[in-house]
This record gives sequence, C-alpha cells and structure tokens, in this order.
Amino acid sequence: MISAPTAPRPEAPSRTGAGAAAPAEYLTFRLGEEEYGIDILRVQEIRSYEQPTRMAHAPDFIKGVVDLRGRIVPIVDLRLKLHCPKAEYTDFTVVIILNVGGTVLGAVVDAVADVVALAPDAIKAAPQFESQVDSAFVTGIATLGDRMLIMMDIESLLSSAEMGLVAQVAR
Repeated sequence: MISAPTAPRPEAPSRTGAGAAAPAEYLTFRLGEEEYGIDILRVQEIRSYEQPTRMAHAPDFIKGVVDLRGRIVPIVDLRLKLHCPKAEYTDFTVVIILNVGGTVLGAVVDAVADVVALAPDAIKAAPQFESQVDSAFVTGIATLGDRMLIMMDIESLLSSAEMGLVAQVAR
C-alpha cells in the first residue's frame, strides 16, 4: 500500500518570475493505452486490487464494495465508467482510494505510473467533440516528453447524477 500526501508539499521557488503560478502535483495512471492525470490531493492511498463484494442492482461500473479499515468503500471501475474496452485484471491493476466531495471511494485502474508536477500553463485545453462521449471531466492535455496525459477532474467525473448511487451505497 502506498500512501499519498495529505497536505500540499512546499514548492520550490519558481524560475520564471515572482508572478508565475506554482506547479501542482498529479498522480498519473493508465487505462488501456491512455495515460491520465488527477489531482494528487484527492488521493488518499493506492491499494492492490481485491475482488469487491457485489451490490445488487448497482450499475456495471460499480464493481461492489470493500471494507477499508472498518469503512465500507464503493469501488468504481474507471474503464467501464469511461466506456473503455474491458481489460484483464492483472498484478498491475490497482485501486486508487479517493476523497470525492466528502465521499471515500475506490477507482480501479490498469496501473499507476508516477506523480508529476505541472505548471498550470503546461496543461492545454482539450478539444471538444460533439459525440456521445462526455468529455466534461477532461480539464486538458499535458505533454511530458513523448507522453500525453489526459488531465481529468475526478470529482466532476465521479460526482455525476448516476454516481449518486455511490453516495447511497457508501452510507
């Protein structure tokens, strides 16, 4: 189990001048071939995947619940939530325990990559598509060398109306 910081770390002084915004830290993870980034301050811990207890009548993307030190935590498979092709659960599959809008929940991802610091101007606007894909949770695209990160607002993604079921399950 890897624990994420619970408070922001002090940032190094900016080299670009006194008015530049400080970089923020993001946890990066993989879903299929894509790499995503989320605000590290939403992350409580990273755990290995364990089969959750299935809840009757829950949507497919809610895999079930687990007992996390006496607290019942709903587990959401982000691949299913984002309509990605199904992937096999492997030794690299992990659950990121998140605090979203005061609710603790787990997000199943294919693998965690690393933590990166990005200045606000390093995240470019994401293209908007007119399709069935809801890209409202995508805050932008960042490039790190040859890597492209899809930056997501995990709270927006997991606080949607259909996720209201998660709040009910967690109670």
